[in-house]
Amino acid sequence: MANADTGTCGCTPPAAPKFPEQVTGMYILARALKNVGIRNVYGLVGIPITEAAYLVQEQGIRFVGFRFEQQAGMAAATEGFLTRAPGVLMTVSSLGFLNGLTATANATVNCYPMIQISGASDPAMVDMKMGTYEELDQLNTARPLVKAAFRCSHARDIPAAVNRAYRAAVSGRPGGVYIDMTTPALGEIMDASEAEKLFYTPVDPYAPVAPSEEAVERAAALIAGAKRPSVLLGKGAAYAQIDDSIKTLVEKFNIPYFPMSMAKGLMPDEGPLSALSCRSTVMEKADVVVMIGARLNWLLGFGKGKWSPDTKFVHLEVDPQEIDTNRPCAAPVVGDLGLSVDALIKSLDAKTMSADPQWVPSLQAETKEKNARFATRLEEAATMSPMNHWSALSAIKPVLAANPDVILVNEGANTLDDTRDTVSMSLPRHRIDCATWAIMGMGMGSCIGAAVATGKSVVAIEGDSAFGFSGMEFSTICRFRLPVTVVIFNNGGIYNGIGKPLDDTSDPAPTTLDINARYDKMAEAFGADAFYVTTPAELKDALEKSIASRRPSLIDVQLAADAGKESGHIGYLNPAPLRQITV
Repeated sequence: MANADTGTCGCTPPAAPKFPEQVTGMYILARALKNVGIRNVYGLVGIPITEAAYLVQEQGIRFVGFRFEQQAGMAAATEGFLTRAPGVLMTVSSLGFLNGLTATANATVNCYPMIQISGASDPAMVDMKMGTYEELDQLNTARPLVKAAFRCSHARDIPAAVNRAYRAAVSGRPGGVYIDMTTPALGEIMDASEAEKLFYTPVDPYAPVAPSEEAVERAAALIAGAKRPSVLLGKGAAYAQIDDSIKTLVEKFNIPYFPMSMAKGLMPDEGPLSALSCRSTVMEKADVVVMIGARLNWLLGFGKGKWSPDTKFVHLEVDPQEIDTNRPCAAPVVGDLGLSVDALIKSLDAKTMSADPQWVPSLQAETKEKNARFATRLEEAATMSPMNHWSALSAIKPVLAANPDVILVNEGANTLDDTRDTVSMSLPRHRIDCATWAIMGMGMGSCIGAAVATGKSVVAIEGDSAFGFSGMEFSTICRFRLPVTVVIFNNGGIYNGIGKPLDDTSDPAPTTLDINARYDKMAEAFGADAFYVTTPAELKDALEKSIASRRPSLIDVQLAADAGKESGHIGYLNPAPLRQITV
């Protein structure tokens, strides 16, 4: 047990440094982050990083303190996606490290540049299983889940680790990087003059690699010869910030496009070449599909199902390992997306396009018809009482259309699906959702990361179940006075609030939450603007006021308990909804 002469780890603490002639590893860490250009650090303090967080602030870096490390990591990952610079997460050791690792693994899968820095016990003691404070081999736990991992055993290691982590996070296919910041390294004392020699600025941390001319020419020939070409935009295309080049490719060569959810707005959802409303038709009939920063994963049926077996794919991708995933690729173009799109445009300029002149008009006619039917559905839902998801979205849609620069964060089951289909985006990188892993619980962290990184207003549309994963971070939104409005669709359950237990029990069904919950009272507790609404008109008014105020706000939207259905489309694998009753 620790006593007055020992630290928490049971070891004798070193003598205090003599400032300013001496500095600690914690100071060196703060300086290294500042030196590489980090503007924000997200985290939750405790042993052994508390002083490091203060020193980060002293360097002029904003430290955003959270209630849960996972959400701090979601914020860091969101900053990485929006800015192309690594978001930084700082956690304590052991369980704090593990909580944060969830977000770092998610960042790696989704290709968001992010750096997790976690305090760690002395690795020599961990390796010998001596039972030291929060003993865990964090480095080897993280390695399979991140793009790269480094351990700092000495203070002199810290600047190089930070610089290498930055380069690893942003280069090639971006992702999450872990730094094991051991207690000995953080607490080590160095002469300030010697520490100063350790700092350097990395040269060209992201070095774009051009695709081969042969690959570009092959792709251009395939596109030019296509009768029914289409462009598929993934979130990698949005992340790349090559908006003007993609606009030129689409409009100059008159190619219809459809985006994945986080690429919405890269080209306007309601633009004349948007095929968003007739995606199935494109999948069935397009003969050449140009994928830019997208994957043929589960979100696109693995390239099977509705996809024509005769469709040929042109794949623009920074990582060669993504090529040929689930479908053979007729024309891979591996390299930096900006360089690849520009080279493709140049090659197409010298060719004659062979597209069927009826291809685009046929998609436009189908889009017009489907959009009209959808508008009618929203109009009919607006009169329903109590509200369902469509009723609420009929009020939200025009407000967000009038405020296109608001960043939308969206998660849930029906709430996610229906919002994605209803709310059109007109600007790139203005929609953040649960992405490739489809995980719930990213909402509040992503709101904070988006607001801090951009200074823009943020609106989160959350299912009541999804909000429960991260709802306590609404207090963080309030503490930092961020311009975030959280809209909660409360139907009292996961999918809905009318699940029935399979057996005779007094317990609620596994899918049941609380239809009578008043989330607006939580907002009042933290000093935010709070609204409880039961009609579309009330919701529209509350959302307009909240966005205009640029204050933390929460809108509790009361839906009917039977609003919503099981959204996984896997039938008998989710048996409870099959036994629901109507109320």
